[in-house]
Amino acid sequence: MPNEQEDLSIEIIERIADIDRSAWMACAGVDNPFVGYDFLSCLEDSGSVSAQTGWAPRHVVIRHKSGLVMACMPLYLKSHSQGEYIFDWGWAEAYERAGGQYYPKLISAIPFTPVTTPKLLLHPSAPKALQAQLIQSISSLATQAHLSSVHLNFLNEPEKDTLLKAGFLHRLGLQYHWRNNNYGCYDDFLAALTSRKRKALKKERREALDGGTITIQKLQGADIQPCHWDAMYGFYCDTGARKRGQPYLNREFFQLIGERMADQILLVMALRGDHIIAGALNFIGKEALYGRYWGSSEDVRFLHFELCYHQAIEAAIELGLQRVEAGAQGEHKIARGYLPTLTHSAHFITDENFRQAVSSFLQHERQAIVQEHKILMTESPYRQTPDIA
Repeated sequence: MPNEQEDLSIEIIERIADIDRSAWMACAGVDNPFVGYDFLSCLEDSGSVSAQTGWAPRHVVIRHKSGLVMACMPLYLKSHSQGEYIFDWGWAEAYERAGGQYYPKLISAIPFTPVTTPKLLLHPSAPKALQAQLIQSISSLATQAHLSSVHLNFLNEPEKDTLLKAGFLHRLGLQYHWRNNNYGCYDDFLAALTSRKRKALKKERREALDGGTITIQKLQGADIQPCHWDAMYGFYCDTGARKRGQPYLNREFFQLIGERMADQILLVMALRGDHIIAGALNFIGKEALYGRYWGSSEDVRFLHFELCYHQAIEAAIELGLQRVEAGAQGEHKIARGYLPTLTHSAHFITDENFRQAVSSFLQHERQAIVQEHKILMTESPYRQTPDIA
């Protein structure tokens, strides 16, 4: 396949519908559901992601003159910093206090989804050098449009290294992930814990079932019915209203993922009799189970932990997955086997003076996060703590 630069063109598309699904998926692959065409199109087709909601799609596509899409990147023009989970409100305030205009900005991230995904998506026949063209294209776009910055959130290690070599600034974060150490069942995982932690989790799981009056269902594929989505959306809205004031996603989004991605979804529902009282929504990747949303109509002690953490571990073991990523924040996850894990993002600041200030801030922040990670690892519930970053 010829790959000379003169044979390539760079496009900015304002709807993922403007690229063929098979062309996007040839670059994105099938390992991670969130970078897939179906998930991104559900966000856009439902109106949850749009210029009106502050997420204007500006996806980058590199196309060969033959018409073959060689590379692409999910990209958005943002008019705020909501739904990102890598917080830069302090940067925005400082820049605007100094007379600058921080918004709009460019961001390559999965909206409302703090999950590590690839961003520099290449066709299998494309040379890796095309990643540099993707990076250059977004840097040039920000500079030419007089935008303050470009952000790539929740990067994998190889892409993080590529972006740092291109001059982007490095930011660390912390999440809590469970790792599958070749467990055959949940009891094998419990056996890896200290005796005190093991007893505590067994007691916690018993109490979550409220004296046996609550039952748990795991649903995938065709087993997920509209009534389950109605319940899940209600739980999501209730939780979102209490945490953020206004939920990011609408009911149509849940309908669309049910239609387009049912085989990549695991719903864990709690029932009291025939009535659904709580639910947790998970997405299934090639290597990981991703916990995303949860909610309940009853306040039952430990039910949140049961649906979101214990059931997720059981499901990951059953599905042969390597880890569970249970969303952002939450030191309480450590006692349930989810260990602190470093996350990475990269940032390009167009204003040189502001860039120096942000760089200095990030240097100190990285040191603090590395130290926090070390301290949190001492709280591990395992008899022998796995060696993870």
